[in-house]
Amino acid sequence: MKSFSESYKDAGVDITAGYKAVELMKAHIARTMTKGVCSGIGGFGGLFELDLTGISKPVLVSGTDGVGTKLKMAFLADKHDTVGIDCVAMCVNDVICAGAKPLFFLDYIAVGKNFPEKIAQIVSGVAEGCVQSGAALIGGETAEMPGFYPVDEYDLAGFTVGVVDKDKIIDNTKMKAGDVIIALPSSGVHSNGFSLVRKVFDVENADIKTPLEELGGKSVCETLLTPTKIYVKPVLALLDAVDSVVGISHITGGGFYENIPRSIPDGLSAKIDRSAVKVLPIFELIEKTGNIPERDMFNTFNMGVGMSIILDKKDADKALEVLRANGEDAYIIGEVVEGNEGVIIC
Repeated sequence: MKSFSESYKDAGVDITAGYKAVELMKAHIARTMTKGVCSGIGGFGGLFELDLTGISKPVLVSGTDGVGTKLKMAFLADKHDTVGIDCVAMCVNDVICAGAKPLFFLDYIAVGKNFPEKIAQIVSGVAEGCVQSGAALIGGETAEMPGFYPVDEYDLAGFTVGVVDKDKIIDNTKMKAGDVIIALPSSGVHSNGFSLVRKVFDVENADIKTPLEELGGKSVCETLLTPTKIYVKPVLALLDAVDSVVGISHITGGGFYENIPRSIPDGLSAKIDRSAVKVLPIFELIEKTGNIPERDMFNTFNMGVGMSIILDKKDADKALEVLRANGEDAYIIGEVVEGNEGVIIC
């Protein structure tokens, strides 16, 4: 007998909608399958066989995150096929900072009401993020929670597990004054600072769907929904080609001032050349519209730099060449200096 509960449906939870959602998402999940996957969707746990070829001392590196209030933009636009990329990106971009290759990803979607087609759209984005990062989507959970979330809203979170050889973990103990700081451009606001963004643009009440010249003909809504860039493959290529990388920072909430120092040891600081930073138009618009001090902008947003990489100056040209060959318009934004100021932007 097929599982069905009229009483549970009367309480607001339709388990048959869950079954339909799983059927609709299977094609998206299939795109992410990698060699290590040894379980199908629908079991109680996702199974993954580790291939440790070339790894003498394997270390697992895990990361978890959500999309935050950027989801409000998806609700307003009724566009749900890209926020999954954000969810994956926020996790895999973190573990790559340790030099780890993401292996697999699991998501968690909590909804007020299960609309199978909407769930499938969300998962299509998650699958795309997994494809971009080389991770397999081996499981997840969709929880229908009537009375807890509004009918048309949901939350989205997930986690990833990666692996790195212990001897190749990015280690800042060899960092020194004179090392260069390379920027990898962001695609936009990514998935941080949206509580401030929403306040600045008054997104629930203002017109955010009209194309603007200063945003290249895109609307505020469309620009803000641009998914977070995933840096896994270019960074892995760099680590294969250059052995002097001593620090990687994923520029998320807290901007430059909070994230770059996380990869720098005591006694050293990051000196950033403000004129070198290629600030994206959306940040200029946020700063102008909200009358926000530049210091606060750099302490909240990525400002156009989604990831920073610190390495020996002698390898800078080679690093730039490798990153550009892998699709990143990388450039130098500063250097490591002595001192305990954290970040100096001048």
